[in-house]
Amino acid sequence: MNFFGRMKEKISGSTESVTEKFRNGLSKTRRSFSDQLNNLVKRYRKVDEDFFEELEDLLIESDVGVTTVMDLVEKLKDESRTRNIKDTEELKEVIAEVLSEFLTRDETETQLNMNPEGLSVFLMVGVNGAGKTTTIGKLAGRLKNQGKSVLLAAADTFRAGAIDQLQVWGDRAGVDVIRHQEGSDPASVIFDAIKAAKSRKTDVLLCDTAGRLQNKVNLMKELEKIKRVIEREVPGAPQEVLLVLDATTGQNALNQAKLFRQASDVTGIVLTKLDGTAKGGIVLGVRHELNIPVKLIGLGEKMNDLQTFDADAFIYGLFSELFSDDNHAEA
Repeated sequence: MNFFGRMKEKISGSTESVTEKFRNGLSKTRRSFSDQLNNLVKRYRKVDEDFFEELEDLLIESDVGVTTVMDLVEKLKDESRTRNIKDTEELKEVIAEVLSEFLTRDETETQLNMNPEGLSVFLMVGVNGAGKTTTIGKLAGRLKNQGKSVLLAAADTFRAGAIDQLQVWGDRAGVDVIRHQEGSDPASVIFDAIKAAKSRKTDVLLCDTAGRLQNKVNLMKELEKIKRVIEREVPGAPQEVLLVLDATTGQNALNQAKLFRQASDVTGIVLTKLDGTAKGGIVLGVRHELNIPVKLIGLGEKMNDLQTFDADAFIYGLFSELFSDDNHAEA
């Protein structure tokens, strides 16, 4: 069985709604990427240097990132030589296979780390506008549906309306929010939230933080202070430092990730608004260049549209039309 056949068999064993969520959520990227790749294959029947040069351009336009593109294309060249592939049509399957390899190092890496002995603390970081507060609300709802007790800490105390926005999501998810007045010290909010979480025997505390990149130095110092409070009050925490990135910003998201990684030891990436961009290739760039796993992705506005990242489902969502038996037109 070929690579795509094996992948479809594996996907068919998973929940159909999850597969469909990825397929539907990646429709803009798929239409753009698949159409261009199909046209490229039709123009170049033979695998040669000109074909690979145009493939590089296509991948860069999909916001995969120059460094990742160069590594990908080198790997594809090696594979085509090793397998003696001369026809570009045959190379499509190899492209899917290599992309999948670039996305996941270990199948367990997308799982959220939990403290089996008590309170798990997740620190949520990212710039304003990336969808951080919305992601916290959706994640709270997701964890609650899994049977966990959840508490939210409103430590983004400087952005106007941030505390109230988190409260709206807390109400929607049915979880309490620990909050102070606007302008309060964020670390003191975290401290009080940890005290409350311990007294209530809460399973997971989700901590919102500020994302004012125009004050980079102050922001990073603030995150470091928050992290020290968490480490002091809950040994071994935070279990996760999740960086929320807006997929529609493309390479800018990659630059943000590099900056936040320096200050907060990011353990995982949450990519939001993937359904709103034709350049979903940013997932590859973030995973490959930063060597940080993508743990969650946003595929819509609803509470259940925050999904655990699945490399196979992602590749299927990207290539399902390209490799369909009848190659029927996209709806």
